[in-house]
Amino acid sequence: MDLATRAGQLLLDQRKSHPGSDFSTLGDIGDQRSHEFLMDALSRFRPDDAVLSEEGTAHPVHPDRSDTQRVWIIDPVDGTREYSDPPRTDWAVHVALAINGEPVVGAVALPSLDLTLSTAENLTSRSLDPVPESPRIVISRSRPPSESELVCEVLGGEMIEMGSAGAKAMAVVRGEADIYLHSGGQYEWDNCAPAAVALSAGLHVSRLDGSLLAYNNLDPWLPDLLICHPALSELVLSVLRNNKGA
Repeated sequence: MDLATRAGQLLLDQRKSHPGSDFSTLGDIGDQRSHEFLMDALSRFRPDDAVLSEEGTAHPVHPDRSDTQRVWIIDPVDGTREYSDPPRTDWAVHVALAINGEPVVGAVALPSLDLTLSTAENLTSRSLDPVPESPRIVISRSRPPSESELVCEVLGGEMIEMGSAGAKAMAVVRGEADIYLHSGGQYEWDNCAPAAVALSAGLHVSRLDGSLLAYNNLDPWLPDLLICHPALSELVLSVLRNNKGA
């Protein structure tokens, strides 16, 4: 899964070559270049698979993704705002393969940290350390969901602000946080690769109602997500259920 790493390096090079670019210009150029690189690579190496990218349409071989069981789901730049604001590091590149709707293979590159986490590694030892007395919950800097605030209050936790979805999810995988809870709306490309990596690391991954995540839907909208230490999953889901019924 070196495609995510290589796309990340391309994005870093883009940052260096356009140091004075404004936010929108740098983000737009980076998104497009990474998208084109990943689409070209997948068309050459996996020509029979479909592709769903945030920056484009389905793979031309499979314009209708419903006719294939294997779909690559990619986000060329997860956290365009953070990428466009050097030297921020909390942005990512997502490359994942969903088979029959399940996130089977995935890689999340954190280029500014010179790090890529993938399903090809043994990540369990990093993510399953004992849970601290005050669980760490990663939240968006600008749009912290009310559910996160509730879980933090009930569990006596600590909230940590962070940028992109991939960066937040990988903070849990790396053992730097314990809970990533999102309810503000996402698409499949926002969480497929993070979900695959988190699952391979032994973490709990689900919707906020506890149901499994399913990919390659006709509508790629996938609005909510929970990634957390498995020892916390039932407690977090219980808090969410009780709040919904209140």
